[in-house]
Amino acid sequence: MDVTPPAKIRIFLIDDHSLFRESLARLLADEPDFEIAGKCPSVEEALSVLASRPADIVLLDLELGGEHGSAFFSRARQAGFQGRVLVVAAAVSRPEAMELVKLGVSGFFLKESPPELLAKSIRQVMKGETWLDQRYLEAVAQIVRPPAEDQKPQFTERERSVLRGVLEGLLNKEIAHRLGISESSVKSAVQHLFEKTGVKTRGQLVRAALEKHRDQL
Repeated sequence: MDVTPPAKIRIFLIDDHSLFRESLARLLADEPDFEIAGKCPSVEEALSVLASRPADIVLLDLELGGEHGSAFFSRARQAGFQGRVLVVAAAVSRPEAMELVKLGVSGFFLKESPPELLAKSIRQVMKGETWLDQRYLEAVAQIVRPPAEDQKPQFTERERSVLRGVLEGLLNKEIAHRLGISESSVKSAVQHLFEKTGVKTRGQLVRAALEKHRDQL
């Protein structure tokens, strides 16, 4: 009986240091469940390649010559990228960490960390979890800490309609068809729901909606 092998995790590297980028690509390519989808030195080039070469996770450096890696988030979202982002950097300041969490980063991996931990961090992030160095836990906790009852975010009517579709397990295009709106509008509403509920995945959104926001369904 034929057994279809599990799909590999497609990894894209964005780092302007060619030696580190190439070495990291070779290191990760040795993992049996990893595939290097691409590697680029800049956000601009990465977005161009990602348009035709999908990736499940981007490993993103922050210092990219004349630009900051955080620019990737808004531009990638506008381009339709729905994968995860793991920051792999020499250092991340506390203010940077807080801002990146707000933008939707899945974790921080410092370049000084043991290389064997990187594969573990990638697999953990791809399970919908986060990977955080201990020094960033406090900064992240300040952002994702549940709001007080009287400070719960309010969803718009469109966000509530989209959320009901997510709860039913519908794809973005199916929700768009049901509501008579564009798929990009659905993606935008889902992103707003992520931000308002402090989650990063659809599974986490469903759980948050059922546990904390039943009054808005």
